[in-house]
Amino acid sequence: MWTKIAGIILRNRIAFITGVLLGTVFMGFQARHIQMSYESADLLPKTDTAYLDYAKFRETFGQEGNIMVFAIQDSNFYDLAKINDWIAMGNNIKALKGVTALMSITHTFNLHKNTELKKFEIQPIFPHHISSKAELDSLSFIAENLPFYDGLLLNKQKHTYNMMITVSAEVMNSPARVKLVQDVLKITEQFTGKHHLKMHYSGMPYIRVINAENIKGEMYMFIALSLLITAIILYLFFRSFRIVGFCVGIIGLSVIWAIGFMAILGIKITLLTAMLPPLLIVIGIPNCVYMVNKYHTEYVRHGNKIKALQRMIQKVGNASLLSNLTTAAGFATFIITSSRILVEFGLIAFISITCVFLICLILIPTVFSYLPVPDTKQTKHLYNPFINHIIEKIIYWVINKRHTIYYITAILVLAGIYGITQMKTTGYMVDDLKDTDPIRQDLAFFESNFDGLMPLEITIDFGKPNQVFKLSNLEKLDLLDKELSQDPDLSKALSVVEAAKFANQAYYNGKAAYYKLPNNMTKNFIMKYVMESTGGMSDMAKSFVDSTLREVRLSFRVKDIGTKKMEAKEDSLYQTITRIFPEDKHKISVTGSSIIFFKGNQYLLRNLFSSLALAIILIAGFMAWMFKSKRMVFIALLPNVIPQIITAAIMGYIGIPIKASTILVFSVAFGISVDNTIHYLAKYRQELQATNWSIRSSVVLALQETGQSMIYTSIILFFGFSIFCLSSFGGTFALGLLTSITLFGAMLANLLLLPSLLLTMEHSITKRTFRAEPLLQIFNEEEDIDENKLEIKV
Repeated sequence: MWTKIAGIILRNRIAFITGVLLGTVFMGFQARHIQMSYESADLLPKTDTAYLDYAKFRETFGQEGNIMVFAIQDSNFYDLAKINDWIAMGNNIKALKGVTALMSITHTFNLHKNTELKKFEIQPIFPHHISSKAELDSLSFIAENLPFYDGLLLNKQKHTYNMMITVSAEVMNSPARVKLVQDVLKITEQFTGKHHLKMHYSGMPYIRVINAENIKGEMYMFIALSLLITAIILYLFFRSFRIVGFCVGIIGLSVIWAIGFMAILGIKITLLTAMLPPLLIVIGIPNCVYMVNKYHTEYVRHGNKIKALQRMIQKVGNASLLSNLTTAAGFATFIITSSRILVEFGLIAFISITCVFLICLILIPTVFSYLPVPDTKQTKHLYNPFINHIIEKIIYWVINKRHTIYYITAILVLAGIYGITQMKTTGYMVDDLKDTDPIRQDLAFFESNFDGLMPLEITIDFGKPNQVFKLSNLEKLDLLDKELSQDPDLSKALSVVEAAKFANQAYYNGKAAYYKLPNNMTKNFIMKYVMESTGGMSDMAKSFVDSTLREVRLSFRVKDIGTKKMEAKEDSLYQTITRIFPEDKHKISVTGSSIIFFKGNQYLLRNLFSSLALAIILIAGFMAWMFKSKRMVFIALLPNVIPQIITAAIMGYIGIPIKASTILVFSVAFGISVDNTIHYLAKYRQELQATNWSIRSSVVLALQETGQSMIYTSIILFFGFSIFCLSSFGGTFALGLLTSITLFGAMLANLLLLPSLLLTMEHSITKRTFRAEPLLQIFNEEEDIDENKLEIKV
């Protein structure tokens, strides 16, 4: 088959080159339409109960994760000039397109009872400009003694004051959010620069925008770094600018194809898909290394360029197909997760890796057929004394020190098993950010001053209309609020209970002692005043109950306590709520972004383990397809599983937890590391036929032939993945560090353990089933090829 493929490619090289270039131009035009993702990642499938509860909540009460908040800590906040600037800053922000509401201590309202019209009048506490210090002191006294705002807009004990803006849903999920956040930052920085204060920022709109912009910047940085590093390493190996430029150019075309397919399929740039272009560069280069190495080896052997190119396709194409297939399969297993972000990543990775293989298979032989024959300088790498010395040492250890290799492997595996028992599972909403990241530090500031920011929503359905404002139900809601507010991880609730207390205080002319629920005598009067009011108070009350007054919402803010504690917290919440509102009479839901995140993280973790198991099964199937031998499948998998065990142990020893971003490493690394195994075993089988089934000779000859390429590609992969350690995102950093470690361990295992196992099990693996021709045709290295049939028209 591969002889025919080689002939087709070389005889139609102009058509193939033209086709690839035209396809690249088309994909380049498509790539211009690629978009950043400004939405939260869908980790849960749409059929999940938690997702359905959250969707119902948003349908009833609207979006809850659309608030941006910023705050200062200042004991001299009530300075006349400073307050006027703060008011002006808020007014300027409120005028921005996309800001639907703004709240701060200077943008609050008070309720004044209008007995004549029997309603509350909403009146701002602060004017647009304050003229004197006496006026400021009077107004600040009123604002700070309204319990409704305490803990929401200010922390009196710590002199912390915040400003909250609500972003419209239209802007929230569109690129316009970037400009909005940038405009807000520009306005606030003018204030902090003038008064020499530090502003702390948080909230989902802000976090998503900053993260999205960082992802975009890092993607470009990693593409440049991966190209630079692979180019440097390729030059050190081949000592030829022509080969380096050509290989880097091929991978560059592959990146354009990948981004083009993303645009065509409507896949946006996320934290995961942003890693794909630099990953393709790192993963694609080994194809070039194996093919160029084989081309040079063949040319040095007989001096016929076309014959060398055909043999390159014929000998390496088979193993390259399977190695790329296993790598693509490692990514494709993410499709089974039902998590949109992972499904998209797995799909585009599978397509892109397939394109890399096809582009390399087409362009390397066709372009090299037009280039001058390789000179001695270009083929000098075949005789690299340092690499050859390392390979000779490896051969010595494999032949003479196999027991030592097994002892060391056994010790590492035992240490690995113990390390795995030390692993922990957790996940935080800002888990991908380093401890020094400003977003994480500002989130800690808000957790310290305002009991967290992550939305947690409790809804209670009373089963029939007009139940929410019954005094008995309001008292139960107040009791629930008081019990839950004692939790140090939760804020006090914002709900109709607080609105009723605020209204009761206003009904008694603002006396702080009456900030409590109305009694039976006054409740109907007060609630009538509330519902007759326009704007502010009435709108707030309506946003916390449904239109039939059957369902009520209590809105809390929770600290980012991690998925483990959040799971226990959810159970505790349900126990407390059902004790006050029995489930036989009420329908209860605990939802919000915080719940969706931890549920999604757990779901993702379970499915990533499944995808890893599927990757191992698929790759084992490919091995069986190639060799028709169960023992060979075992021998092939073992050198790639052991490095995974060691990496997992390292995570346990140094405290890297199991989470979505770290479990991802194993599927990716396994699919890549098995490539060296395939190339070595393919060559090993070829040598078996050439040496009349001499295991010892075949092991040595296969090491001498493929060992150099295995070392070259492993070094490229190691340094290529290491660049991700420069990322500001913890998940990307973990992917780079752990994958580099795994691939380095896999290189050693494939160079030392794999050939050792072949020698030790030589009698059991040469049985009849292994001698039978596999489904993937393996060609005899020294078969005679009719050179006349290799002629191609120039």
